Amino acid sequence: MTASEITIVGSANLDLVVDVDHVPLVGETVLGGDLRRIPGGKGANQAVAAARLGRRVAMVGRVGDDDGATILRAALEHDGIDTTALVTTSGSPNGVALIAVQADGDNAIVVSPGANARLGAGDIDAAGSLVAEAAVVLLQLEVPVEAVGAAARAAGGTVILNPAPAPVSALPDDLVDEVDVLVPNQTELALLTGFDGDVDVEIATRLARSLPVSAVVVTLGADGAMVVTAAEAVHVPAPTVAPVDTTAAGDSFCAALADGLVRGETLVDATRWAVRVGAATTLRRGAQPSLPTPDEVDRLLR
Repeated sequence: MTASEITIVGSANLDLVVDVDHVPLVGETVLGGDLRRIPGGKGANQAVAAARLGRRVAMVGRVGDDDGATILRAALEHDGIDTTALVTTSGSPNGVALIAVQADGDNAIVVSPGANARLGAGDIDAAGSLVAEAAVVLLQLEVPVEAVGAAARAAGGTVILNPAPAPVSALPDDLVDEVDVLVPNQTELALLTGFDGDVDVEIATRLARSLPVSAVVVTLGADGAMVVTAAEAVHVPAPTVAPVDTTAAGDSFCAALADGLVRGETLVDATRWAVRVGAATTLRRGAQPSLPTPDEVDRLLR
């Protein structure tokens, strides 16, 4: 296996997307538009986003043995991603995300992990140099935390953890100890720190500094991001856009952050790039179809 610049260890899902006027309340039924089947999953989205930004990327994960897995593998390979460590899991359905997208671009998502839930430490061992020799290993929490921890320990480069979906309990110490950059959104930061309330720029800084990680980049949606280290706290504002679909914006942010670090940028400069890429992603529909190249970022944000 040839070492990649960025290796993603994470999920691959088939997104089943319906546009709605508003996300239904409990007990409510709403009518939506036509169903779209789109390659997605936080891990696969981040892999495709990084590849489109020009990086050499590998994907470590599991897919099922159904037709959805064929779609996912083909989509990754179309963007030149190394899928030698993407394992087909016999007898398991593929991961699926059920996504309702509101007219204002916001969304609600339910994920059925399927084969993603079968990813284990043995898969990390089998991936070998793809994890050990990558400049950046990018992780999320749509696969078992045991596999995430094994990948963090095996990584020889920078470890970025996007703690999404939001953890229901504290992250294991042996995982946190290996993380170089933690990238939570406001909800995830609040859950990780036990904070009950709205997270603004000032509170994000205070909460981030309470975590045992050397660097935290908090995504703030339309307000951009906060870069928090022991030495500095820098607010990076976002471009003003009119979102069409916010699906995968956080994933493209993480990929662009990794891209910037691979190119030798400071964490703040990498975050400035990530904020632009995330904003551009919201201007097109769907997960992987919306992920832009650098030229498209510049064009979309003119």
